[in-house]
Amino acid sequence: MYGADAVSMPTVNLSLSAPSEPKDLVNSLNVLVVLTLLVLAPSLLLVMTSFIRLIVVFSFLRQAMGTQQMPPNQLMVSLALILTFFIMQPVGQKAYDQAVKPYMAKKISYEEAFKQGTQPFKSFMIKNTREKDLALFFRIRKLPNPQNYAAVPLTIAIPAFMISELKSAFEIGFLLYLPFLVIDMVVSSVLMSMGMMMLPPVMISMPFKLLIFVLVDGWNLLIGNLIASFK
Repeated sequence: MYGADAVSMPTVNLSLSAPSEPKDLVNSLNVLVVLTLLVLAPSLLLVMTSFIRLIVVFSFLRQAMGTQQMPPNQLMVSLALILTFFIMQPVGQKAYDQAVKPYMAKKISYEEAFKQGTQPFKSFMIKNTREKDLALFFRIRKLPNPQNYAAVPLTIAIPAFMISELKSAFEIGFLLYLPFLVIDMVVSSVLMSMGMMMLPPVMISMPFKLLIFVLVDGWNLLIGNLIASFK
């Protein structure tokens, strides 16, 4: 058992020591940055894509129809993710061709790959961001106005894009609410004229909302116009 053929157990050294050379410190910081990006990557990708507008509009639609938890949250998030992949596929393909493929072929450094990979996403965000929102964050940072869109830093493009997407989603949500609000008002008026004030109007109006939404092919119209709203 303790002979020459015994298998030795590997040991792992988890001790922390001061770097002996500046290069060692740089390598450690690079590993830390990469691990941080891997943790934050899903969240960053969601806020840099069409996901924000889609999920907010779907939430408004469910509330306007008064269907409570139908469709369920998991289904709405899954639909928003699938549509996000569909909308962002050309952007992702461009980022892959410009950054990932040259980096894997060892033609560019990872700094250049990061810059080239984020460029298509930044271009998408700026196209769908109001100039007023970009100017807001430039004023907050007290920075001069950029000469062109390429000069807009990513740290300003992301928050400006997010508030622009929220505004667009709220505008679409308002337009979705209007026809369902009219149905609620009509049903409430009819119930009051019939003296049925104790009957909740929502209970009566919800089937009519579902019927009208199905008859006009609501999902087809909504998804088609949502995708067309992105530049």
